[in-house]
Amino acid sequence: MDAAARRRDVVAALFRVAERDGLARVSLRTVADEAGLNLGSLRHYFASQQELMRFAMQAMVDRVGDRLQARVDRIRALGDLPTADRVEQATDLLAELLPLDDERRAELTVFLDFTAHARTHPELRDLAVRAATGSRSLARRVVARLVDDSTPADEIDLQAERLASLVDGLGVNAILYPEVLPPTRAREVLRAHLTALAT
Repeated sequence: MDAAARRRDVVAALFRVAERDGLARVSLRTVADEAGLNLGSLRHYFASQQELMRFAMQAMVDRVGDRLQARVDRIRALGDLPTADRVEQATDLLAELLPLDDERRAELTVFLDFTAHARTHPELRDLAVRAATGSRSLARRVVARLVDDSTPADEIDLQAERLASLVDGLGVNAILYPEVLPPTRAREVLRAHLTALAT
């Protein structure tokens, strides 16, 4: 197995440990055990836990970003659409950030742990800020596509922040309290907000 594939396997093991036991339980030892490697082999790929955590968080940000970009590219290819279709496309796009299936639930669970960890670990802070900035940039593009062309830029910025905050809140609540906010309901709330924004 080449080094890149081994690193991907190690990151997948880290995600499994973090999802199952929480990021506080992630260590070189627990990740090595989960990956079926001895600690020396793991250290060949990652010299420290800091290096492993940064690589894993970067991999997660990149993976979600790539998935979002692929959806954005498909939307662009569709050209101008009626309002209802634009709302549906925007809902599908932003729903990528909600825990609507096992993969996204696992990603968001681990990502929330990573962002909380980044608050006190400066080596991860730039990645957390990049993710937050990226989601706000995405929200701004969505708002600009949904509102009237004459909407002032400062209003678009305000609505983009409102939308990004809504998506963040829906995601957090759907992870922490799925019995209170089931993922399907989170998607319905998102669609209702986007519909109101577009009218």
